[in-house]
Amino acid sequence: MTNDSDSSSLIRLNIGGKKFCTTIDTLTQREPDSMLAAMFSGRHTLCQDPEKGYVFLDRDGKHFRHILNWLRDGVVPTLKDSKYTEVLREAEYYQLLGLIDGIHAILNKKKEDEELDTELTRTDIIKCIQSDRVRFRGVNLSGLDLSKLDLSFVDFSYACLRNVFFSRANLHCAKFKDVDAEGANFHNATLRECEFTGANLRGALLAGANLQSANLQDACLINSSFCQADLRSAHLQNADLTNANLEGAILEGANLKGAKLSNTNLKDANLQRAYLRQVNLRDTHLEGAKLDGANLLGAMR
Repeated sequence: MTNDSDSSSLIRLNIGGKKFCTTIDTLTQREPDSMLAAMFSGRHTLCQDPEKGYVFLDRDGKHFRHILNWLRDGVVPTLKDSKYTEVLREAEYYQLLGLIDGIHAILNKKKEDEELDTELTRTDIIKCIQSDRVRFRGVNLSGLDLSKLDLSFVDFSYACLRNVFFSRANLHCAKFKDVDAEGANFHNATLRECEFTGANLRGALLAGANLQSANLQDACLINSSFCQADLRSAHLQNADLTNANLEGAILEGANLKGAKLSNTNLKDANLQRAYLRQVNLRDTHLEGAKLDGANLLGAMR
């Protein structure tokens, strides 16, 4: 495309393999300071497919329709919470400041609404943990900031812990049986010997967490992040780790019997002496993983 292109002319885009058709006006008018506006301002020569004329951008095309609809209509898309983060990442890449502000406004409103529905506040929690045998079984604590607190031995079983911020908290021996902790943040938390049996941790962040000897049997860990997490001797029997990120995690001696590892990232993970018997590893990313002494009898690779 050359700089004499008509501003109303059609543009064909190939975003990571997904094809789109739009106009230069759409790409440049609503967000004039964006990367897209700069690319299609006419000041730059862009490489196009010589046969079909597509301009290629090496991004995930899954959410580009939301980008285009924002540029067309100026309306922030209605999405599930986990999807807003993905669209936000794309908006930041394309430098769409209006869309970024709109997504942040929606997420902040959702957080405020969750806090209004929460049965206890951070101050209430701090008062409660002064006593022995603290229990928050079945309590709604969604969206609370419980970072850096000593919550060791606390029983959270059956509680709603969606988007709770547990970063750097001491949760040694805490109980999370059957909790709904979707989107919770356990970054660098101490979770040694915790029980997560049957827990929903879909999309949770556990990067850098210490989960030695933790019980995660039957837990839903889809799309969760365990980068650099310490899972030595953890019990992960029948856990669903589909699309989970465990890059660089320590799983030495962990029991993964019956675990679902479809598209799981275990690059550079330490799986020495791990129990992987009859586990399907065909779609698992194991580049650089240490498997010395691992039980791989009957594993599908």
